[in-house]
Amino acid sequence: MSAQLPLALRYSPDQRFETFVGAPAGAIAALQALAERPAADWLYVSGPPGVGKTHLALAACAAAEQAGRRAAYLPLVAAAGRLREALEALEGNDLIALDGVGAIAGDRDDEIALFDFHNRARSAALNVLYTADAMPDGLPLTLPDLRSRLSQCVRIALAPLYDEGRREVLRLRAQRRGLALDEAALDWLLKRVDRDLGSLTALLDKLDRESLAAQRRVTVPFLRQILGAES
Repeated sequence: MSAQLPLALRYSPDQRFETFVGAPAGAIAALQALAERPAADWLYVSGPPGVGKTHLALAACAAAEQAGRRAAYLPLVAAAGRLREALEALEGNDLIALDGVGAIAGDRDDEIALFDFHNRARSAALNVLYTADAMPDGLPLTLPDLRSRLSQCVRIALAPLYDEGRREVLRLRAQRRGLALDEAALDWLLKRVDRDLGSLTALLDKLDRESLAAQRRVTVPFLRQILGAES
């Protein structure tokens, strides 16, 4: 039998608490407690697409497994229409991160399944993290009792990063890959890439591969060549 990797290595090193930029005051501490401590406050993280909700959900799972606990991550869009069976399969874990509650909003069967799961998880003293694009009152839920349960969680609201925050994300993630980005290269990228964190990560992965293949530093001329953008 081959040796098993530590479970936390299933999660990208880009998606850890220490690599998140722009968290509200106290948010990382609350997430760390949820990951590591039984019976911690349940959390509900909201914000528009691209602000890092998935990053924090995966970071919490990695932190839980690093602490020797069992964690499970479920993007609800992947389980829409069959949520009950998907949730039942997760209930042996200590931490369960449910990403994107809005994906099942409006489907009464899925909403009832999530409501039932919420109650069972409370009774079993599991730790749960929800994410969504909006706070519970802003989701098109048809089940008032589910909205009420979600509203009882401690809520964390994420906001889009301004350019200085995006610059710091690019700098940190480039450093983790051994990429040296000078200020001119950072300025050029920030004017041309999407604001969401997933796009930044995918871009750096591409630049990492291309710079290694070409054995070249990441300069503005190299960026123009690789990304095909005009000056």
